[in-house]
Amino acid sequence: MKRLGGSAVQVSELAFGAGSIGNLYTEVGEQQAYEAVDAAWQRGIRYFDTAPHYGLGLSERRLGAALRERPRAQYTISTKVGRRLEPSDGTGDDLANGFAVPATHRRVWDFSEDGVRRTLEASLERLGLDRVDIVYLHDPDDHAEWAFREGYPALEKLRSEGVVGAIGTGMNQAEMLTRFVHDTDVDVVLCAGRYTLLDQGAFTELLPAAQARGTSVVIGGAFNSGLLADPKPGATYNYATASPELLHRALRLKSVADRHGTTLRAAALAFCAAHPAVASVVVGARSAHEVVDCAHQFAAPVPAALWQELRDTGLLPPDAPVPAEEP
Repeated sequence: MKRLGGSAVQVSELAFGAGSIGNLYTEVGEQQAYEAVDAAWQRGIRYFDTAPHYGLGLSERRLGAALRERPRAQYTISTKVGRRLEPSDGTGDDLANGFAVPATHRRVWDFSEDGVRRTLEASLERLGLDRVDIVYLHDPDDHAEWAFREGYPALEKLRSEGVVGAIGTGMNQAEMLTRFVHDTDVDVVLCAGRYTLLDQGAFTELLPAAQARGTSVVIGGAFNSGLLADPKPGATYNYATASPELLHRALRLKSVADRHGTTLRAAALAFCAAHPAVASVVVGARSAHEVVDCAHQFAAPVPAALWQELRDTGLLPPDAPVPAEEP
């Protein structure tokens, strides 16, 4: 377990991302969702991340139900604010936003203090909890000034009141996260997809800034939404079909991993976890089988010679931190 920033909140080095059990892309049955969370618990995962955005609240409801019988002091849970859910009389589904659920609600961007508190209260109701440990501002890309002016101070108040233990921001970019690290007192930032074997966008500014400030980084999207898990034609990168160039690069990475007797998945997870600023790596899983595989890959040793070859061939920056050979 690692502590987040200056807070007392601790997270496991491998975390369960609950977006998938919110019916990301395709439906996941109730039992399958429960078994995925149970498998994570059985393999020592104690940090669980969710958000109202994931399946219009379905992810939060399922995660809360699956954790209900677990000792509350033994796990850490995070959710997000910024997208407030309002009931909708619309018909159809939410697939345009990536989730195979009925369009029972609509998302409303809201980084006001009232919106942050109302969103968190609704999340607690869906989770069936009286508190969460971490709250992130969720994807404020197009609402930067609103998030800095109202959203962040609202989280700071919640932390000072003891309502939450740690606060942060979660995004799919590194630039604004770097600004949060420099200009606010966040405990943690969740950076999705920008520090992976394919994309080291967070390496030059965000990670050094976080390390210097004592701000923790949680890495999401270690597989870049699928391409690094199973590189093949049609695989996704950043939630869209990967370009031929990216697919070629991923296949080169896989070839190196195969040659050194390991897997691309193991190398991808190990790389994300190796940076000293990183406290946890969040992996989305939609079944017990996927959870077991991720836990196995995360624990597997990756030969030092693999990292050397990746550096020698220009597939990794020469100064990017890599793990020791031992698991």
